[in-house]
Amino acid sequence: MARVHKHKAERPSLRKRSAVSTTVPAEPMLLSRRIIDSEPQEMSVVRSFAEALSAPELDDSDPSVPGSITQVVIPSSAPELLAEIASTWDLHPVLVDDLFHANQRAKVERYEDVLFVVLKSAVYIDAKEEVEFSEFHLLMKDDVLVIICQGDRFIDGTPIPADTDGVREYFTDERRSWTKDRELLALGPEALIYRLLDTAVDGYFPVLDGLQDDKDGIERQVFSGDTAAAERIYLLTQEVIDVLHNSTHLNRLTQALGNGAAKYAIPDDLRAYLDDVTDHLTRVLAEAGELREALSQILNVNSTLVAQRQNEDMKKISGWAAILFAPTLVGAIYGMNFDDMPELHWAFGYPMALGLMLGLGVVLYIVFRVKKWM
Repeated sequence: MARVHKHKAERPSLRKRSAVSTTVPAEPMLLSRRIIDSEPQEMSVVRSFAEALSAPELDDSDPSVPGSITQVVIPSSAPELLAEIASTWDLHPVLVDDLFHANQRAKVERYEDVLFVVLKSAVYIDAKEEVEFSEFHLLMKDDVLVIICQGDRFIDGTPIPADTDGVREYFTDERRSWTKDRELLALGPEALIYRLLDTAVDGYFPVLDGLQDDKDGIERQVFSGDTAAAERIYLLTQEVIDVLHNSTHLNRLTQALGNGAAKYAIPDDLRAYLDDVTDHLTRVLAEAGELREALSQILNVNSTLVAQRQNEDMKKISGWAAILFAPTLVGAIYGMNFDDMPELHWAFGYPMALGLMLGLGVVLYIVFRVKKWM
């Protein structure tokens, strides 16, 4: 369905930041779920990290069962929760510092037995013609994966509900319960990281579609002669550059994960899934690069059209200046007050001067019209 794009009268900033939540709930909320034999269990709502680790025991299952995975989700990052995680797992000071600071690039780092991953997802806001990025911190230790949301959206772009029931409903939805990923979940907790990475990367394609629609709208705007097109080109180019930067870091992340696959005994099947994500990222980078190049060409075309319009305006200005100069020249000559001037005392001298002025103006106007200067 075609969308109608309008030029924005206001834009608060040319640079965008990742969407970071500025409101901290009065009482922290965590969600904990066990995955046993590739079967996701019911999601439990708890209030501390210790409860999140022990909550799965409520289903009468042993947390040490081989093949079991514990998934902990923190919808809204809170300093007290991060401090509790750091204390419980005795995290490295550098890692703790990263946890407390958002607005990081996508990356993967390993601190002894803890794997730390930063993901950046993207959502296209059509009304503002902006790309909004959300940041997620993933911590994996043994068979436990902690997902910390730094913004106000989940990794698939869905806004995080403010109430517990809304959050629980989100995770019980069939599309997000992972019940259809039994074969993938059998590959261990690393498979959860892959699934989140795959979801984040797939979210970049709708963003590129939205940017492409904006680019098409700008092309029509440029050829229609809209003077506001240049500003819109610059703003959209900034969006594309942000997508390029974030997808480039994600690509480096997947390469780092692939390089460490052999060292940390990642299953071959999971490596194949990771290669698929890398292929998707390659497409994202290629499309974003082509889009940036297209915007650069549109900007050049717009500059050429503006120069042509300015040239046409200069022709018209020069033509009218010449037309006005002709009677001014005649009037200046006959206004020099010399006694011995031709036709100075002639009765028809004045009408002749006016006729000469008018005649010269008409002749110049006709000449300029023939040359398409007017």
